[in-house]
Amino acid sequence: MAYELPESDGLIQAALMEDIGRGDITGDILVPASQQARLVMMAREALTVCGLELAGLTFMHLDSSLQCGVAVEEGQRVSKGQPLLDVSGSARSILAAERTALNFLCRLSAVATHTARFVEAVAGTGCIILDTRKTLPGYRLLDKYAVRVGGGRNHRMRLDDGVLIKDNHIALCGGVAHAVAQARAATPALTRIEVECDTLEQVREALDAGAEMILLDNMPPETLREAVKLANGKASLEASGGVTLENVRAIAQTGVQYISVGAITHSAPNVDIGLDVAMG
Repeated sequence: MAYELPESDGLIQAALMEDIGRGDITGDILVPASQQARLVMMAREALTVCGLELAGLTFMHLDSSLQCGVAVEEGQRVSKGQPLLDVSGSARSILAAERTALNFLCRLSAVATHTARFVEAVAGTGCIILDTRKTLPGYRLLDKYAVRVGGGRNHRMRLDDGVLIKDNHIALCGGVAHAVAQARAATPALTRIEVECDTLEQVREALDAGAEMILLDNMPPETLREAVKLANGKASLEASGGVTLENVRAIAQTGVQYISVGAITHSAPNVDIGLDVAMG
C-alpha cells in the first residue's frame, strides 16, 4: 500500500533550527569538513516502521548532497536488528541532522506501532480503530498519517471536517434533540451528524432526533450492548473513553462499528531506533 506523506518542509526546517541552533559545535570540532561516512538506522526492538521518507528528507533538507536509501517498506513490521535506512555523504551533515531525523522516525513509528497493536487486538470483529484530535500540537497531520500506516482510520482531522455534538454543546443548546435539529438545519444534507452520549436515555434521544452516528462515551461493555440493541442499525456506533489493549477486544465484541482511541497518539510508547556508523 502506498502512503502519501503530508507536506512537512516547514516542520522539518523548524525542527532542524530548534536542534542545531547556530551550529553543531562538537561535530565541527571533531569531524573534518571533508570526511565522508555511511551511517545506518536500525530497529533496536520490534516495531511498525513509519516516517522513513520524512527521516530521509530531514537529512537532505540540511544537505542536499546526502544520499539516503531505505531497506524496508513504510508500514512494515520489523524485528530487532533490522536495518531501516542508510545515509551517506558528509559526516558532519549526517551527525548534525541525526537527532532530528531520529525524532521524526521514532515518533511516527511509535504511533504506528501502538495503532497496529490495537488493530490486531480487534482482528476478526469487523470493528474499526479510529484516532482522535488528541495529537501533539503541530504534528496532527503526521500523527494521523502514522495512524493510517499502523492500520487505523482517521476520525476528524480538524473541527471543520464534520459535526460532532459533544456534552458541552448539548448543555449549551438545552438538550440532544434541540442540538441535532439545529445542526441538521444548518448543514448540507449529506453531512453526517454524530452525537456524544453518556447514557442510554441520550442514545434514545439521539436516535429519535435522527443522528446518523453516536459516540458512546465511557460506557461499560454491558451498556454498549444495550446501545447496539437500541440502535438496531439505525445509526453507526462509536465507543470511546477508557479504551486499553486489555479491554478493546471486549468492547469490539459488543457490536459497535468503531472504537476511537486517544492513546494511540497521545500516549504511544516510544520505540528505540539507533543510527550508527557502518563499519567495513
